[in-house]
Amino acid sequence: MLRTKIVCTVGPASRSPDTLRALMRAGLDVARLNFSFDGHEQHRENMARIRAVAAELGKPVAILVDLQGPKLRVGQVPPEGVPLAEGQEVTLTTRRGDLAPGEIPVQYEDLPRVVQPGHRILIDDGLLELRVLQASDADIRCQVITGGTLFSNKGLNLPRASLAISAITAKDREDVGFALAQQADWLAMSFVRTASEVLELKELVQQHAPTGPRPLIMAKIEKPEAVDHIDAIIEAADGIMVARGDLGIETSPEEVPLIQKMIIAKCNRAGKPVVTATQMLDSMIRNPRPTRAEASDVANAILDGTDAIMLSGETAAGKYPVEAARTMARIAEHIERQAARPASPVVGEVRHHTIAEAVAHASCQTAQDLGAAAIITPTTSGLTARLVSMYRPAVPIIAVTPSPIVERQLALVWGVCPALAASSDTTDDMIAKSVRVAQELGHVRPGDLVVVTAGTPSGPAIATPTNLMKVLLIGQGP
Repeated sequence: MLRTKIVCTVGPASRSPDTLRALMRAGLDVARLNFSFDGHEQHRENMARIRAVAAELGKPVAILVDLQGPKLRVGQVPPEGVPLAEGQEVTLTTRRGDLAPGEIPVQYEDLPRVVQPGHRILIDDGLLELRVLQASDADIRCQVITGGTLFSNKGLNLPRASLAISAITAKDREDVGFALAQQADWLAMSFVRTASEVLELKELVQQHAPTGPRPLIMAKIEKPEAVDHIDAIIEAADGIMVARGDLGIETSPEEVPLIQKMIIAKCNRAGKPVVTATQMLDSMIRNPRPTRAEASDVANAILDGTDAIMLSGETAAGKYPVEAARTMARIAEHIERQAARPASPVVGEVRHHTIAEAVAHASCQTAQDLGAAAIITPTTSGLTARLVSMYRPAVPIIAVTPSPIVERQLALVWGVCPALAASSDTTDDMIAKSVRVAQELGHVRPGDLVVVTAGTPSGPAIATPTNLMKVLLIGQGP
């Protein structure tokens, strides 16, 4: 099995049952739904298909709902687009109604008040560039620096600008309620700037679901402010996405590689799953094979220590969605087989802040010393499996849980093979049941040595911190 997990964005090119089935067989672990596009009915249909195909294949697949966030966008322009020529003057306007030639609607009412002459405005992921000449109450007069054709709803970036705009929009609030009703497994928060914004989303989720299972929160790092506050954001979030598209526009392309490596290392050290995203196999939107640079990009993210690698337009709208997923899986398999396993930044450090971390580390070390076939982690909340993953063991992590949402959430975590089993009343029953499930799934067999780590006492709905480690020979009982 692959230790590195694969996230595929589901869209028009991939939402049919046949394509979803092929993607899951190719290696899809997490299905991302981009809520910047489509309405709730389409997303409800997508989620139902994903769940049905995953159940058919017997594969735990997480659903990641990517919230739109406060994305600045161009308004509606003619379907054929608006040609912009270098040197041309155009006016961005917040006014509604009929517009004159050369006027382009924008959706952020305060935009004229936050720009100044000389500011750069980037549109459509930086393909178009404008320079501000003058701003008034509702209009911004600009000169085109880099031309092209402008289409409706394209993203708009103001590099390095700090906007007084809420991190959670009215649309996001509606989408969160919908996502929870559909039992989404992860929520990705866009354009995070501070840890307090992550905590605000967690509070909103808790209001919708005061009891019972909740989705985990992933903070997308795509603003310079987020990089400045990265330690606090990692602590507040359940996972991190290095969203290199907007990040490379809001900062600069040459800064992104070192920011990526820094964030991945910090997430590894904190035991938080991290996804590397955007343009990983971008040319496969159009072509059946990746460029050599793209293959190297995927490989280097894996070597950096990322938990997951993500496909966006490649699977959502590309011509070769399944080929893109297969290509990503082949690259990951080759790197994991041929290259030295990335050492966790925490290995060798004396930094066990908790008993749970110390036991998780000891389990990995014991598995290595004894040549164990697997580490089995019975878990109610998923925390034990995530802690073991932090130390990047050389053997599979078999996470057995009574919670369907925890099983799916763990599909995102490096090295974890999640499985479902009924809850147990005693520790011995919990261990025996977990070992039996691992055998039934073919992960271990009689004669194998395994390390079991868990939290005790055990019982239904009890999430106890990891405090137990046990070495077993399969076939001899607990």
